[in-house]
Amino acid sequence: MKNTTTTPDPNAKLVNYRTHLQDFGWGNYVQGSQTSGSVGKSKRLEGIQVKLDPSLSGTIQYKTHIQDIGWQGWKSNNGLSGTTGKKKRLEAIQIQLTGAVATKYDVHYRVHSQDYGWQAWTRNGQSAGTQGLSKRLEAIEIKLVPKNTPLATGGKPAFIKK
Repeated sequence: MKNTTTTPDPNAKLVNYRTHLQDFGWGNYVQGSQTSGSVGKSKRLEGIQVKLDPSLSGTIQYKTHIQDIGWQGWKSNNGLSGTTGKKKRLEAIQIQLTGAVATKYDVHYRVHSQDYGWQAWTRNGQSAGTQGLSKRLEAIEIKLVPKNTPLATGGKPAFIKK
């Protein structure tokens, strides 16, 4: 009999995030590598909040590209990036670490975009999603990994710009 038990990711609890989803509002916080948003429901992400475990010293920063607005400034430590109540889709995101946490970990993330599906993993402030194509983000996964961990491979390019 094959053992199907998986070992829990010890870094999963280090980052928590939630998204504001069209017609549903704020979802529950999920931990690293879990999906926030929806896949297969054609619903847009409108906002995101991301926070680090309090045991970590440093900051997680993130900014989003928003329909009709463009790139919003950096938000950090659970601040709202995006909008609520304005029916504006998120189209892309950048996430980075600063301070002591950035010397020990990298942040890896990927998005599920309208018409493209899951895009490739990217890291440390690089763009994920689309720009200039009017495509909505539908879901996201974020994880902290030990510094210099290679990116998982596969998927469409992490960022597609017109």
